[in-house]
Amino acid sequence: MSNQDKAFFGHPMGLSTLFATEMWERFSYYGMRALLVLFLTAEFATGGFGLDREEAFTIYGIFTGLVYVTPLLGGILADKFLGQRMTIYIGGLTMAIAQFMLAASAIPGDNIESRQFWFYAGLGVLILGNGFFKPNVSTIVGDLYENNDPRKDGGFTIFYMGINLGAFLSPFVAGYLGEKIAWEFGYLSAGIGMLIGVTWFICRAEKTLGHIGLPPKMKDGITRLHTIDWGKILLYVFVIVFGVIGFMKGWAALSEGSQDLIPKIVGAIAAVYLTISIFRGTEGKDQWARVAVILVLAFFNIFFWVGFEQAGTTFNMFAADNTDRMMGSFEIPASWFQSINAIFIVILAPLFSIIWLKLDKVKLNPKTPFKFAWGMMLLSIGAAVMAVADSISNGAQGLVLVSPLWLSLVYLIFTMGELCISPIGLSMVTKLAPPKLVSTLMGVWMFSFAFGNFGASQMEKLSKSMEVISGQPVNVFWFVAAITGAATVLLFILGPWLSKMMKGIN
Repeated sequence: MSNQDKAFFGHPMGLSTLFATEMWERFSYYGMRALLVLFLTAEFATGGFGLDREEAFTIYGIFTGLVYVTPLLGGILADKFLGQRMTIYIGGLTMAIAQFMLAASAIPGDNIESRQFWFYAGLGVLILGNGFFKPNVSTIVGDLYENNDPRKDGGFTIFYMGINLGAFLSPFVAGYLGEKIAWEFGYLSAGIGMLIGVTWFICRAEKTLGHIGLPPKMKDGITRLHTIDWGKILLYVFVIVFGVIGFMKGWAALSEGSQDLIPKIVGAIAAVYLTISIFRGTEGKDQWARVAVILVLAFFNIFFWVGFEQAGTTFNMFAADNTDRMMGSFEIPASWFQSINAIFIVILAPLFSIIWLKLDKVKLNPKTPFKFAWGMMLLSIGAAVMAVADSISNGAQGLVLVSPLWLSLVYLIFTMGELCISPIGLSMVTKLAPPKLVSTLMGVWMFSFAFGNFGASQMEKLSKSMEVISGQPVNVFWFVAAITGAATVLLFILGPWLSKMMKGIN
């Protein structure tokens, strides 16, 4: 895209299309996410599944982890065959169907096995749909700018604001409908939100994106998909949905040994294929150095999300069980606290976007590795503040409900850390990845989120295991603060070397 395209607040008009599309997709995802643990732990009599905390956290962790594994598949298919736009349509339509399947599973009834089947099938379809959608929207954002365009980090920050506008709205809508009326209405609203996002993208992509995101072999000058492409999109959606349903039925018939072995084989095949793809798509010392930076920062990204994703597990339960949620006679739904992070993102994202541009003009804009280090440090501080709040709530006098300002403060600190890492990381991948591997390495980047999300779900269990070994109490939030604090120190040490390895790209 031309640097002269400044129709959207100084940024390319295509950013407005992607902003709104991702906003509605995140409305869908975060609406479901806000409900998931609360729904799983709710009593069977109230429409939930009646699971204990650890079991619910594990399901949450496996789901949110796999959500970030499948983008590797979506990235590869987009790079080699489909292009980003087709994969976005496939992912969006598939995720809408998945939310409706979750809604069906939440309808009260005595047949718990049937409800559980549709619940897990819905999660499976949602995981695959997200894999098609997630990496490719971010890739198109990067394609709107040239690599050294100083607007690029700011553009991703504005895009990230769209993500969090959806995340802000969804707990109020889906959370309220799910907690206060019926769980199925919460999931239903998430599905409708996803359909709105797909419709918006259909209406705006041709006018604002030009040739960007179309299939690799499509000729320049063409700005729209052909009828046969739409046939392929619907075929992919059909195969994904009914493939998952068929897989679920076949999986239940396998032995436990086979169920353990198959994921390991699939993981090994994926790792080999990914390694071969990176070797084939990377040329010269400069490209290899930049790929190394992506992989190193992806490793540190795991530790950030181990801390940050406490929001969906321990923070969510802390809001439900340890926080004073009464405002007069109205009890604030616990899921509404999931909107606080998004509120701060919407408020602070434009400010951070301006800060990066101002610092760039005076040549003080930190290199990407140092932005990561500052973000990790803020996360560690936020986890320590949460540990203090937890010690007050669970003191010697028993359970004390603490002010909601504690969670608000922690989310503010976490948000500032997030703005130093998450949008910057998306921008970094599009700048440093070899041209043939942008979506593939975006999938690798999302893969680091997978480890972080699953790790986050296991922190409480791990802290309890350490208590047994050490004979001393281990607070999960202090544990997270210590891990991310150590990662902060390492990032500051490695920062100069990683900056040099970026080979002139800021």
